Amino acid sequence: MSIKFNVIAPDFVWGKNSRIGEFCHIYPKVKIGDDVIIKSYVELRDGTVIGNNCYIDSGVKMSGNCKIGNNVTIRYDSIIARGVEIGDGSFIAPQFMTENLDANRKEIGGAKVGKNVFIGTNVTLASGITICDGAIIGTKANVRKDITVVGVYIGSPAKLVIQQKSPIKK
Repeated sequence: MSIKFNVIAPDFVWGKNSRIGEFCHIYPKVKIGDDVIIKSYVELRDGTVIGNNCYIDSGVKMSGNCKIGNNVTIRYDSIIARGVEIGDGSFIAPQFMTENLDANRKEIGGAKVGKNVFIGTNVTLASGITICDGAIIGTKANVRKDITVVGVYIGSPAKLVIQQKSPIKK
């Protein structure tokens, strides 16, 4: 772990073979598993937990109390709101954004992304929604409602365009 130019809380817990780039800010109560790569300019706020074998790209910001499963990739410049959960094996493309406020700016909780979900570039997820295992969300989609049927979703608001019989297995 490089500590040059980083601000890291003294209670930060990190697993074996994990690496952290430069200019990162890691707040208290953050834990990362084994074999995690965190690139530069990453911000992990209070209570964030990242599983094993994850890749967190440059410029990713997590607002706290986020739960990231095992074997998850989150690409650059993504903003993960407080309380978001991302399931094992999911891939998040660049510039993904989640919300956790309602129309009155009251915090209502982050989205829950299932296992083996693929989310394209510039996708936005509304507060408190759930995405089922194996869903595919296309580039620039705006997801405002729960996704409960496995398939491919595109558009704003996101709509099912191809239904699948079962979640995609890796």
